[in-house]
Amino acid sequence: MSSHQLKVAIVGSTGYGGVELIRFLQHHPHVTITSVISASSSGKPISEQFPHLNGMLDMVLDGVDPQETASKADLVFLATPSGVSSELVPRYLEAGLKVIDLSGDYRLKDTDVYEKWYKHQPAPADVLAEAVYGLCELKNNDVRDVRLISNPGCYSTASLLGLLPAVEAGWVNTDTIIIDAKSGVSGAGRGTSLTAHYAEMNENFKAYKVNKHQHIPEIEQVLGEVAGKPVQVTFTTHLVPMTRGIMSTMYMKTNGGHSEQEWIDLYRNYYKERPFVRVRSANQWPATKEVAGSNYCDIGFALDERTGRMTVISVIDNLVKGAAGQAIQNLNLMMGWDETLGLNMVPVYP
Repeated sequence: MSSHQLKVAIVGSTGYGGVELIRFLQHHPHVTITSVISASSSGKPISEQFPHLNGMLDMVLDGVDPQETASKADLVFLATPSGVSSELVPRYLEAGLKVIDLSGDYRLKDTDVYEKWYKHQPAPADVLAEAVYGLCELKNNDVRDVRLISNPGCYSTASLLGLLPAVEAGWVNTDTIIIDAKSGVSGAGRGTSLTAHYAEMNENFKAYKVNKHQHIPEIEQVLGEVAGKPVQVTFTTHLVPMTRGIMSTMYMKTNGGHSEQEWIDLYRNYYKERPFVRVRSANQWPATKEVAGSNYCDIGFALDERTGRMTVISVIDNLVKGAAGQAIQNLNLMMGWDETLGLNMVPVYP
């Protein structure tokens, strides 16, 4: 393991994902933040945007200038909206930086699928081909020594971690997968909109992007690779009046008549080397507050022998395991470090 201090920059530092990267990287033994970047607020102290950083990170925000960033940093995190990273990533790579992209621009390998779901021009084909999808717990997913990692989506992370072992083992009829997912409002970003307006969200619970969410093709792409055949899922997203957290509740017809305990054992074996997935015992179902502020994904099960359906419940913090935490986990794997470095935070409870 190298003790070399890696210098990193964060583009999109004034968003929730960016400031969450700052929170964790401040505790990372091998990382120094050398540049925080914002296209909209350059020249201002970051503590003006986030007063809670006063005395913790007294830096002035830089503008978007890949050559300048390359003079200060070895690697850049892009916590930018989709449609922005597709243009910025090639510029940062050309400047000699490694890149971990938290947007959706490099997750989908089919450019036509990307255009259909994201409604943006796709990233350049040669750069897209180089991007490695960084779902850390996906078997045989080697991000060591690569230049460009595409960090998975928040809903995708919660849902895929709850499905991968069963799909790989052939224990589920992949034509029957239904994902019912709920997210806290921070998933909508820091910008003001009716979606995140207090009076619209408080004491309210609403579905959105029904059958149209951009994480659908991402989930199907990964499940298809694992299953060795095309997989389609029914996926419905909901906003709930809380700040952080995602719960994906997944329903599926089972194959092979395995008991609930056998499912628990299957998942524990699949994730036995992965420190951030915690598989619950029988009759214990996870709650979002039990992973808040942490990089954990907690998974629980309920087998209905009457209908032959399994219910899998998977929870994460959308800003951590669903974004910044997983990006740092990917950084650790990329650099050949212990994947838990800087991430061993106990969830914030209550």
